[in-house]
Amino acid sequence: MTSPDRQIIKSHFQGLRVAAFESRMATEMARLIERYGGQPHVAPALREIPLSDNTAVLEFGKRLLAGHFEMVVLLTGVGTKTMIEILQTSYPLDFVKTALARTTVLARGPKPVAALKELGLTPSITVPEPNTWRDILQVLDERGSLIEVRIAVQEYGVSNPDLLAALQQRGAEVTQVPIYKWALPENIAPLREVLGAIIAGHIDVLLVTNAAQIDHVMQLLQQEGTTAQFKEACKKMVVASIGPTASERLRHYDLPIDFEPSHSKMGVLVKETSEQAHSILISKRG
Repeated sequence: MTSPDRQIIKSHFQGLRVAAFESRMATEMARLIERYGGQPHVAPALREIPLSDNTAVLEFGKRLLAGHFEMVVLLTGVGTKTMIEILQTSYPLDFVKTALARTTVLARGPKPVAALKELGLTPSITVPEPNTWRDILQVLDERGSLIEVRIAVQEYGVSNPDLLAALQQRGAEVTQVPIYKWALPENIAPLREVLGAIIAGHIDVLLVTNAAQIDHVMQLLQQEGTTAQFKEACKKMVVASIGPTASERLRHYDLPIDFEPSHSKMGVLVKETSEQAHSILISKRG
């Protein structure tokens, strides 16, 4: 007898060809697509590069321990953990924890909150869902003026110039702290193959789980001169975004967003997209 978590739920994708650019959880994504009756075409669009010898983080640590910053903004869980690991190469962990504890720490969503909890720390400010940079600003605006407030912003993968500019416009002194950056996978053949299938009209659904994925896809398409063909193909398929941050990036490139799930989780994205995909395709393809 097949266990419930392995059953194919035939009433959902019903054999639709589903592409995704997931990296860290590529295997899980393919299994989810299959579980909901789809044919998975999963190719990673990025890889994380920890900056283990990152002088920017160590300089941040030096200034943090000296009491320079009044606020630290933590944007991701992975970034927060990596930042602490890098700081520990030069400073005792207790010193880092004490310095953070006496600073106003803003955590964007549950993952940086969990990373802080592992250290026995609780953030001063948490940002509610959907955890976009605009939500960060709204929370800070409600707290009062940022004029001359010294803020360190932990950057994740790619910088967020909109957030940085908005903080500076409010009078804050902003220091960027890049924790890791994204790069294209070393082997881009699988990604090229999936993009080729999309352009050829052989994909029905595209699942986007990370804003940086879109940057890399558009970078590769631009290099190969196929941006227009990709955009045209997206008009005839379902483009589903995991949440507001990814959707914002899709809009930046004038790409459609046909569906967002009720919660920004991969499993919810696949399940709810599978339930809506056929009706969306009918409306887009006529």
